[in-house]
Amino acid sequence: MTQPFTPERWAFEITHLLNAVLGADRFPVDIATVALEYTAHRFADAPIIGVKGGDLPGFEGALIKSTGKRSGWGIIYNDRISSKGRINFTLAHELGHFLLHRLAYPDGFQCGEQDVVRWDSEYGQVEHQANVFAATILMPLDDFRSQIPETTKVDLDMIANCANRYGVSLMAATLRWLSYTQKRAVLVVSRDGFILWAKSSDAALRTGAYFRTTTGPIEIPAASLAAQQELLVDGAGALDHNAGVWFREPVREMTVFAELHDFSLSLLLLDDARPSISFDAADESDLLDKMMPPTARREW
Repeated sequence: MTQPFTPERWAFEITHLLNAVLGADRFPVDIATVALEYTAHRFADAPIIGVKGGDLPGFEGALIKSTGKRSGWGIIYNDRISSKGRINFTLAHELGHFLLHRLAYPDGFQCGEQDVVRWDSEYGQVEHQANVFAATILMPLDDFRSQIPETTKVDLDMIANCANRYGVSLMAATLRWLSYTQKRAVLVVSRDGFILWAKSSDAALRTGAYFRTTTGPIEIPAASLAAQQELLVDGAGALDHNAGVWFREPVREMTVFAELHDFSLSLLLLDDARPSISFDAADESDLLDKMMPPTARREW
C-alpha cells in the first residue's frame, strides 16, 4: 500500500517543479497561482478552483468545498489582514490542508490566527502539518541556509531581509531560522505582560532554555524589553541582559511590537555554550535565590 505523502514530500515535489520552470532564484512563491495550476494538473477531478479574499471575522483563512456545478475546492483568506506575508503563509497553509487532509476532513477547514502562527505539534497535529508544508514550500531550507548560515549570529534585520525575500511575516521567518540554526535562541510571543507561547531552537532546548506555557501563564520579566515598550524606537529595539532576567545566564533580547496584533515578538539569543556555575554547597540556595526570576514556571 502506498504511504501518504508527508508535508515535506508535497512541498519538495512542488519546489522541484518551480525550480525547473522558474529557476532557483524565484522568490517569493506565488502560492495562489501554484494552488490553482498545480492542483488542476494533479487533481483534475476536484482541484482548487478559486482563491479569494473575503470577510472572515476571527479567521485567517479557510478551505471550503465547492457547492456549485463545478467540483472542487476554494481557498478564502481574510482580506482585512494588512500583512501580505501573513496572507501568503495563510494561503500556503490552506493549500497544505488540501493536499494532506481534505479526504479525512471533507467539510474543509476554518483556521484562526493561532492555527497559522503556532508551529509546535503540541498545539494540534493537523495544523502543525499544514504549517510545516507552508514553511517548506515558501522558505526552502537550502535557500534559507544560503541567506543565513546555521552558525551565523543573527539580528532581526537579517531575518527581516529573509521575510521580504520569501514574502512571509517576520514571525514565520524567525521560526524557520530556529528550525535549523545551531545557535541557542528562543522566540517569545507575549501580550499584556504574559507569554502567549514560545519556541526554542534545538540547541537551546537541549540546554534547558525554554518556556513551558502548557502548564499555565508565564509572566514576562519586568526588566525585559517586551515589558518596557517605551524603550522601543519605531516599535523595535535590542537590549543586553545580565543573568537572572530571562534565564540564569546573560541574554540579548531583540523585540518588535506588532501594533496591529497587539503582541510583542522577542528573540532571545544566548551564548553558544551554556555557562557553568561553580559554588559551595552551603552557598547553593543563596545563589539560586539571587538568580531566580520571580516566576516559578520558567524552565531552565
